[in-house]
Amino acid sequence: MGHLFEPLTIRGVTLRNRIAVSPMCQYSCADGMANDWHFVHLGSRAVGGAAIVFCEATAVTPEARISPEDLGIWSERHAEALARIVRFIHEQGALAGIQLAHAGRKASTYRPWAARQGKLSESDGDWSNVVAPSAIPFQEDYPMPRELTKKEIRGVTKAFAAAAQRARGAGFDVIEIHAAHGYLIHGFLSPLSNQRRDEYGGAFENRTRLAREVTNAVRAEWPESQPLFMRISATDWKEGGWDVEQSIALARAVKTLGVDLVDCSSGGVVPGVTIPVGAGYQTGFAERIRREADVLTGAVGMITEPVQADHIIRTGQADIVLLAREMLRNPYWPLRAARELGQDASWPAQYLRAAPQKSPMREPVEGPSQEKGAAVAETAQR
Repeated sequence: MGHLFEPLTIRGVTLRNRIAVSPMCQYSCADGMANDWHFVHLGSRAVGGAAIVFCEATAVTPEARISPEDLGIWSERHAEALARIVRFIHEQGALAGIQLAHAGRKASTYRPWAARQGKLSESDGDWSNVVAPSAIPFQEDYPMPRELTKKEIRGVTKAFAAAAQRARGAGFDVIEIHAAHGYLIHGFLSPLSNQRRDEYGGAFENRTRLAREVTNAVRAEWPESQPLFMRISATDWKEGGWDVEQSIALARAVKTLGVDLVDCSSGGVVPGVTIPVGAGYQTGFAERIRREADVLTGAVGMITEPVQADHIIRTGQADIVLLAREMLRNPYWPLRAARELGQDASWPAQYLRAAPQKSPMREPVEGPSQEKGAAVAETAQR
């Protein structure tokens, strides 16, 4: 097996190491538009040495947002705002990733700190068009969702495809389909939230239909040379719900449709479950899915230490690690990890005075989109 700082090539794209910044909602948009906060937040993680920097869950329609302050890509204006960030990420030698999402019945919520600060406004949560596979609210204080019609389900699939096309135009290198954490696609997967009696409910084949249709639609708009990931909740942590055996079967199915890596998280479809949270508590899911579905996997959740992350890769539990809160605490975690593990990691020229001796200087690199990558590199060299 490789190690944490060994490059990994997926299709026509090479990751400089096995470290990715996990998508993390920032609740800082107006009308879904990326702004200076996103530029600094995402750009600093690229400077810090990660291989892939993922934007937060990015809504494919206005109603698909978790909160009104979430990021979106439902228009060309949204793509243009993101393109500026993508260019900077490329200049730092990292790949730009975007997680395409629909919140389903967990839409129309407040940003986490709004209520605590007593600053709720008319724009905070509570819109009327909340949709789901079935008319079952997430919990009592969430809105009652409306069951999607089959025509509307087709519209959701088209929205994911259109978002993928815009992501391609913005220069992104990797798309991740969000099929986890109780949001719309996961809502269809789990029998706890999907009680439909048509071809989108009931048997495994039916409950996974939307995930497969979205995969096909996105892959059709996404270049063959560029990777497609899918984030799943490997288990609902509740009897009668979605579980790891079904996750393995789904991973096998979407691999044949063009998914290159399964990002293995868990939970989120129902509240009040007991989750054994601890260091690397989800890596076992990544290992099983990797082995039994014969697909690349990512491990995420309570990965904080370089030795821990390196061990996950060296022992074949996963092919990449995705860090979230640890990257909020330290945007330069990959540079720290390289030093602790005795591995080389390139530093920005501007920071070389603080680098370990003989650290290589970072050079601008081309992204997988050859014309755009070349333009970025040429601009950076002037």
